[in-house]
Amino acid sequence: MPGEILLSRDGPIATVTLSNPHKLNALDLAMWTNLGEVMRKLDRDKSLRCVVMRGAGNEAFAAGADISEFEKTRNNSRVARKYGEQLEKTMDAIGGCRHPIVAMIHGACVGGGMEIVSQCDLRICGTSSRFGIPIAKLGLVVGYVEMQGLIELIGRAPAMEILLEGRILSAAEAKDMGLVNRIVADDKVEEDAMAAARRIAAGAPLVARWHKKFARRLASPRPVGKTERNEAYACYDTADFREGVAAFLSKRKPDFKGK
Repeated sequence: MPGEILLSRDGPIATVTLSNPHKLNALDLAMWTNLGEVMRKLDRDKSLRCVVMRGAGNEAFAAGADISEFEKTRNNSRVARKYGEQLEKTMDAIGGCRHPIVAMIHGACVGGGMEIVSQCDLRICGTSSRFGIPIAKLGLVVGYVEMQGLIELIGRAPAMEILLEGRILSAAEAKDMGLVNRIVADDKVEEDAMAAARRIAAGAPLVARWHKKFARRLASPRPVGKTERNEAYACYDTADFREGVAAFLSKRKPDFKGK
């Protein structure tokens, strides 16, 4: 039975589910392609305020790419390049999504699964979750775009430890490296991740989008220009800013509209 990318929505929060439960949610090429399409669609939807990404069930977020199809999709450099180009487009779509993304991590999060969560903004896992990119044992490499998100998240030295040793990390080790933000009890992962998504959704959506944009821009060594710096003041011309201040002064919850 082929895997699929499932999309559901609860008000301003969308949930993207990597579903291939018989293979610990390993992603085949069709899933990589569909995931990119879904993330580009969500990026265009300005009514959204947060995206939650998870694996189907509670056994795994994703066990990387589906190795069983490599004989067809990665059996030489020519076809592997096409596979890689699609994977890179999907990584760009996740990292470039305007909305904050919360990774809800149950169980195994390895290979491509870990590369996906490195593109998310907040990562919450369970105590028994485990992480790693053991592809050195398969004789293939992590490409530039795939590696970029990992290095931006945790730095070059920890990334090299993960890639060169190829060992599987515990949740505690992953948190020490900065791979995850929080570890909670296994049976509380969904509850905690959704609570985080609701807190994000309750905030001013334009502010969240600007913060994502600024953080992504600051990953580049190119100096921030005057025009870019001035964008930080655009928030003061928004209706959401006026609503936020008015709500604070009147001691009520703000009702942000994203305008």
